[in-house]
Amino acid sequence: QVQLVESGGGLVQAGGSLQLSCAFSGRAFRSYALGWFRQASGKEREFVAAITWNSDSTHYAESVKGRFTIVRDDAKNTVYLQMDSLKPEDTAVYYCAADNSDYDVSHYSNGMNYWGKGTLVTVSS
Repeated sequence: QVQLVESGGGLVQAGGSLQLSCAFSGRAFRSYALGWFRQASGKEREFVAAITWNSDSTHYAESVKGRFTIVRDDAKNTVYLQMDSLKPEDTAVYYCAADNSDYDVSHYSNGMNYWGKGTLVTVSS
């Protein structure tokens, strides 16, 4: 059974930074691709970033490219999302996700198999 628990959300001013963490519990962390998605109020959930099981590839939504960085730490069974130059439009609930299927990294923008419960990020103007 895979469980994902996000942390690190909060309130930040526009232009600031925030790092989200996602702790993975379950078997074979290193066989899972990991990702982040977000859902703003009144909108559908959207893809943010993904990283392959071996960290050799990452993929980002155009809206966050150059500002957000996804990194995994296999020793800690944790994936991070470093968010810099935050904008008010980044305000959303951010969800961690995992998938043990072996696809090209861009495929994961369609969704993943396992989901956390989310952490709220609010960016004030």
